[in-house]
Amino acid sequence: MSAHRPLVHVEALAPSFAEQAQAWASRLGLPMRAEGAEFVLQVGEGGLQLQMLGPLAPGPVRVDFLEGGAAHRRQFGGGSGQMIAKAVGIQPGIRPSVLDATAGLGRDAFVLATLGCELTLCERQPLIAALLEDGLARARVDAEVAAIVARMRLLHGNAIELMDLWQGEPPQVIYLDPMFPHRDKSALVKKEMRLFRPFVGDDLDAATLLDRALALATHRVVVKRPRKAPAIEGARPSYCLEGKSSRYDIYPKKKLQPTAQ
Repeated sequence: MSAHRPLVHVEALAPSFAEQAQAWASRLGLPMRAEGAEFVLQVGEGGLQLQMLGPLAPGPVRVDFLEGGAAHRRQFGGGSGQMIAKAVGIQPGIRPSVLDATAGLGRDAFVLATLGCELTLCERQPLIAALLEDGLARARVDAEVAAIVARMRLLHGNAIELMDLWQGEPPQVIYLDPMFPHRDKSALVKKEMRLFRPFVGDDLDAATLLDRALALATHRVVVKRPRKAPAIEGARPSYCLEGKSSRYDIYPKKKLQPTAQ
């Protein structure tokens, strides 16, 4: 984790959102005003969003499963032919239960839920988890998307601890996309990365995460990595699926079987 914890305050974008803003501030332990804040968590008509402050700040980041990239991918993303679908083992009659242990903004989880998988999402960074919770809540009231997000259950907390204390049926597949040490100084680095890296840092416990995932998953563990990055320390993947910018390292334990109709 980063040594420096960025200063964040909360604001309502209109008086009608003041009560909601106060509730989020209280829940997350953040001030409503702070001198020298580097970020602001804003509450408004579009829901919850995180905005970097300063002259060169990119636009706000929010979780939106209804429009933009998520909607486009839901409609035109390639269905079960997508690499992530192949990586988790989606095939005719096979829709594994998946724990996304590093959920972030929930994009990969939403793709898998769209394809019919039951998802448990885990996010340990409280601000990111709040954005994700808000996005899921807004999606639940949309007729078209409600059935998809009904397959997505969010857990706030450290995935390693949650896996250690797992109750009930274990997931068939565990999906990991740990934050990779990023040295790119390019202005083209995604705005989400620019916003979240000060909060998240690098996942220095990725090896422990993989170890716990291999202990809990019944059928396979899938790790998403930048294409040229080394595999996570520890057990070696049995095979990889490689795309243009990323790849999926796959650690199979048992063959997934079609669900009896």
